[in-house]
Amino acid sequence: MREVPAPFDGLAYDGHLVWDRFTRVFHWGLVACVSTALVSGFLLDASWIRLHLVSGSLAIALVTARTVWGFTGPTYARFSQFLPSYRQAISHLRAGAAHARHIGHNPLAALMVFVLLTLIVGLGLTGVASLGSGLKSGPMAASLPASQGHIWSKIHELAAFALLSFIALHIGGVVLESRRSRENLARSMINGRKEMRAGDLTAPPRPAQRALAALFISGLVIIATGAINRMSQSPLPLPPVGSMALVYSDECAACHMAYHPSLRPAASWQLMMDKLDSHFGEDATLPKETGDEITVWLVKHSAETVDSKPATLWTGLQETLPVALPNTDIWQRLHGSLADGTFTRRTIHSRSNCFACHRDAESGWFSPFQISVPKEPKQ
Repeated sequence: MREVPAPFDGLAYDGHLVWDRFTRVFHWGLVACVSTALVSGFLLDASWIRLHLVSGSLAIALVTARTVWGFTGPTYARFSQFLPSYRQAISHLRAGAAHARHIGHNPLAALMVFVLLTLIVGLGLTGVASLGSGLKSGPMAASLPASQGHIWSKIHELAAFALLSFIALHIGGVVLESRRSRENLARSMINGRKEMRAGDLTAPPRPAQRALAALFISGLVIIATGAINRMSQSPLPLPPVGSMALVYSDECAACHMAYHPSLRPAASWQLMMDKLDSHFGEDATLPKETGDEITVWLVKHSAETVDSKPATLWTGLQETLPVALPNTDIWQRLHGSLADGTFTRRTIHSRSNCFACHRDAESGWFSPFQISVPKEPKQ
């Protein structure tokens, strides 16, 4: 951190511009984006995934823009000005109230900036990996198997908890430093100005390279917009299941939804087809030739054969008697946030009516991008 004591004429005065407009807009824009991403990720259900995706993507775009500005911006926005050494950080921590006042970032605040920016980038990368593996959407959809979806989601969640912890430390540090230096640091990030005092550490002025930064940031906006659109698109298509699907649908959809074969493991389908004479309280027996053909088709396209998150969830389903999917622990855990009354609405009618809320239920994907819980129509 190349800073020198500022000259002092015996008077303290307000109005020294420290934080340029871009830095201030970036700071509060990032606060808004990260807050929205954390709330939508931790507190809202899966139907809010688009908001989570957009806010997270915008946060990454802001961090990338800030990185560009860190090399092209004015004096106190540049990384070269406030990148601290380990010795400077320890010295600042030990000095306490006696430390010299930094007009820009002090060593501990500078370290916090780099930690927060790194964590946000890490959250973006693990989020894209989770989206690509679990939901088969985005730039990593083709390169990561669905079986890794849970792992990447857990890493993404842990990174979010780490970010929350460092945000709390950051806020605490701002409050403590504001009291020690007798100034409102949060307000200075709004109006950009600080009071100049005797012995303050300042840096030699450096002009901003605005044209270069504008070029990079404009390109970034275009790339970010394209990335958001791509990540929110439909998932990779499942392998075609052939003409036999029509026979299966004709025989089963007369009574209930024709569940995609990837929603049960092979053994479960075999058990289901072997006990059609007592199919959940009804006799659903089929001609032997038709039943055998459907059984072979269901086993051929069962959960073990498909790389999707729903298939991965139900691969381990074990039964001695056929169990309806809404009665499984997995289904109940996934729908635990919905009130029981939701499923008695006329627009839904039954827990087995997946089509009511999942527009892509027939495809077997059950993507959160396609969730819409219908409301009860007015009388």
